[in-house]
Amino acid sequence: MIHKSIYMETANYILSILRSNQMVIWSWGFNHPMALPNDEGLVFIVDGYKHKGLVKVVYDEGKDLFVVILIGSHHHELQRIDDVYFDTLIDVIDEAVERTSDYETRVKRDFNLN
Repeated sequence: MIHKSIYMETANYILSILRSNQMVIWSWGFNHPMALPNDEGLVFIVDGYKHKGLVKVVYDEGKDLFVVILIGSHHHELQRIDDVYFDTLIDVIDEAVERTSDYETRVKRDFNLN
């Protein structure tokens, strides 16, 4: 459930895209989604293999595309990914937050799946 805000239309749209593949977003440790001010988008906390911290998804209305921004522990921008289409949003975030070169091995080890 998204935290209440007067700016929720874009945040709810982004959240609906993310919810289309809940297993993937759960793998990120997806937590505490909040609408950004001025209906800019959505920010949430992740605890992935590659990134632990905030992910901000901003809607670029002029381009009809998204910007994904990874934010570190001191609230500085670590990575910015521009021009993300809605149908690649989950994959782009997954690649930035979770996917490592040894991803399958780590999952098997961490969840005792050997």
